[in-house]
Amino acid sequence: MNIVVCVKYVPDAQSDRSFKPDNTTDREAVDGLLSELDEYAVETALSVNEAGDGGEVTVLTMGPDDAADAIKKSLQMGADKGVHILDDAIAGSDAPATSLILAEAIKKIGPVDLVITGIASTDGTMSVVPAMLAERLGLPQVTFASELTVEGGTARIRRDGDVASETIEASLPAVVSVTDQINEPRYPSFKGIMAAKKKPVDTWSLADLGVDAGQVGLAAAWTTVEGVEARPPRAAGEIVTDEGEGGKALAEFLASRKFV
Repeated sequence: MNIVVCVKYVPDAQSDRSFKPDNTTDREAVDGLLSELDEYAVETALSVNEAGDGGEVTVLTMGPDDAADAIKKSLQMGADKGVHILDDAIAGSDAPATSLILAEAIKKIGPVDLVITGIASTDGTMSVVPAMLAERLGLPQVTFASELTVEGGTARIRRDGDVASETIEASLPAVVSVTDQINEPRYPSFKGIMAAKKKPVDTWSLADLGVDAGQVGLAAAWTTVEGVEARPPRAAGEIVTDEGEGGKALAEFLASRKFV
């Protein structure tokens, strides 16, 4: 089974993130890494092929030079090859532009049985790219999977909601997004780390995909961030001395914040 996993190189959530003068995230000022939620997607792809008749797992990412580290980590986990979309014109791309670029890259990679993504990126947290990707590829989508099984030409997922769990099926090829409840991502072994050095990674530009640079990037984004400001430091809490009226003071405080 041929599977493409879309992954993203994101700023470390533990770092102090900032913005550039154009109000886009400053990705060069902080360390980055493979999005934690995408590790579940890579693990799912590997597990599907290990449980079946084998196949090939291709990891696809777009971003600056450092985004190659996301591919590297995925290859160390066990993916077979990587594709890196590298082009200065991509900077500032929104979800529609991202889905366009990824869709054209998947078409170039060739016929695939599954496209697997994480539930969202840890920096954008929008969860809309899988649906947009499925629309552009003309494929069915089954999203928010807590479990995935592939039998014959069918992908079956379990989607866990607040009050019920749903079982959803789609014919292959299909786009599947997975949650962090689906599995536990494996750690790269020493053997996997060494093997990753010999695995192929292709680097493509927008021209290689036939994508017009005017369709992507900050200038083509559907929304604009007008301004940003640092979050104010946390203020000291209010101490209430209970002299018989503590309960009333607490209730008034919660009511003033609309908690009750």
